[in-house]
Amino acid sequence: MEDRIWHKAYMAGVSPTLNIEKITMGAVLKRTASRFPDHIALILMGKEITYRELDESVDRFAAALAGLGVKKNDKVALILPNIPQMVIATYALFRLGAVAVMNNPLYTPAELEHNLNDSGARMAISMDLFVPTVLSLKGKTRIEKVVVCHARDYLPADRGDDPMVKEVAALHFDIPPESGVYEFSALLAGPASSPPDTKVDFDDPAAFIFTGGTTGVSKAVVLSHANSSIAAQQFKAWLFDTEDGAERLLAVLPFFHVAGYTDMMNNAILRGWTNILVPRPTPDVICELTLRFKPTLFGGVPTMFVGLLNHPKFTSTKMNFIKGCFSGAAPVALETIHQWEALTGSAIVELYGLSETSALATFNPWRGKSKLGSVGLPLPETDCRIVDLDTGTKDLKLGEAGEILLKGPQVTKEYYNNPEATAEVIRDGWLSTGDIGYLDEEGYLFIVDRKKDVIIAGGYNIYPREVDEVLYQHPKVQAACVVGIPDTYRGETVKAFVVLKPGETATEKEIVNFCKEKLAAYKVPKYVEFRQALPQTAVGKILRRVLRDEEIAARKAK
Repeated sequence: MEDRIWHKAYMAGVSPTLNIEKITMGAVLKRTASRFPDHIALILMGKEITYRELDESVDRFAAALAGLGVKKNDKVALILPNIPQMVIATYALFRLGAVAVMNNPLYTPAELEHNLNDSGARMAISMDLFVPTVLSLKGKTRIEKVVVCHARDYLPADRGDDPMVKEVAALHFDIPPESGVYEFSALLAGPASSPPDTKVDFDDPAAFIFTGGTTGVSKAVVLSHANSSIAAQQFKAWLFDTEDGAERLLAVLPFFHVAGYTDMMNNAILRGWTNILVPRPTPDVICELTLRFKPTLFGGVPTMFVGLLNHPKFTSTKMNFIKGCFSGAAPVALETIHQWEALTGSAIVELYGLSETSALATFNPWRGKSKLGSVGLPLPETDCRIVDLDTGTKDLKLGEAGEILLKGPQVTKEYYNNPEATAEVIRDGWLSTGDIGYLDEEGYLFIVDRKKDVIIAGGYNIYPREVDEVLYQHPKVQAACVVGIPDTYRGETVKAFVVLKPGETATEKEIVNFCKEKLAAYKVPKYVEFRQALPQTAVGKILRRVLRDEEIAARKAK
């Protein structure tokens, strides 16, 4: 690609262009298993699976799925947390040229029904707890066959007294025999055979990742094998000082989410790294797994870092085994960054991406110059424009805020079976992100806010993230989110939702006065509501729209 201003800020040894290898992720695993056969690929609560074992399991399960009629381009719904079966099933589908339709296990029946119908899936591979919901939808969807997975099948036999093992073992539900329902373990234990030799092209679809559920009806982002493989290659190029076959990655982000799919699962398999699986990402579990298995790389989201920094066991232990951390989904408060670095000695390097960009678009330089508040530089092979909010066609000057447009080989070509939505956000290969940001004089990207989240009060534009950042600076605040609510005089005004740190108390007046010291008067929250928790996505991103909708509904009910 042509030279861009941000290329000058790249770390030495990181090239703006990639020597892209056209290899599918199914083939990547085969190669990694050949390179590192005895290296540990997955750890579940102490149960270790080598790359040789993982590759063999993928082949056996792919053969079993083929025996059940799964063929190229078939859509298979995965309804699984981060357990070994999720990785095995995903890569088995890759090898068959089928499509892994990723679903959050915590979807409501209505959400799951929509996704199953939207994708056209005829088979579901589900953790046992969620199978009753899947079976209840058989008459409302195209689902004909269900494969049941049990977390207990991969728990270490010699750690039965371990509280964490007990907790995961308790997460099971025995499914009575029923036509069209198969046990994962039985399929895997069937007669040894190789999967059919399916020709899988680089541009074939690999996975559907659902997005947009927080802003309307969810859409299936089509990620091809090219998107999936190249995103992992971009990640490798950026983390230039990490070694193949040598790192341990805490897989705290769910694999059904694009960040877990790319940054954790596919990235680790490309590199021959160990994924320490986190089926239930609570602060207690994350802390315990971190202390026990000592990941060298730590990926997460802001709420996770905040939770750990408020965990007494975590803050009282040396964490010098962590080489580096990366964070996405939402901005990390500056106070959180400072506290984390003081405790662990490792930096939190922020990145930015969307489901439509296979999770990756920009990244602060690894071991290089990060700018607080910035999500970094466009990655190799990635282009970025900032355009006006009115027409979306006029390129703005450096420092001017507008909508962020992105282009690169990791960007999806379409939403599945939704040409209208595709045409709305992808034009001439450029993805309209819906995010507002600006590029500084060195090409670092700063996110201002979402177009849909901007609060317009008395003619002024208020960017909620700016107010959030101030609230996070308050020493008593653990989590915060502001929204715009209807106001008869100003059109909209600012309301803050605040979660206090354990043991702390505060008043609305105290929070408002703190903001008055740091914000222009029109940006200061007029209302403050204290809560025990804030609604979040599966990866810990606070759901601003849900808070706004709850507030509006409550006001209408009065």
